[in-house]
Amino acid sequence: MYREVVGKSKKGGKGGKSTVVKLPKTKCCDAQKKCGRCPLRMLKDGTLPTGYTVKHRRLVRLDGKKVTKKKLAKAA
Repeated sequence: MYREVVGKSKKGGKGGKSTVVKLPKTKCCDAQKKCGRCPLRMLKDGTLPTGYTVKHRRLVRLDGKKVTKKKLAKAA
């Protein structure tokens, strides 16, 4: 008798459940309350991508190469 409501699916993505990976910022904003993307917080929580670490509140690669957003997105 009643039709189903047509709208957005509750599942993310196209037909499946997608997961969104938060990328860390390249520099800590040094705020009193750390944001969810703070590299210091991600390092502490263990959610920092492999091959990256934090030195002097900046995100650096372990092999010494320059950090780029493109390579960071690939690693995550």
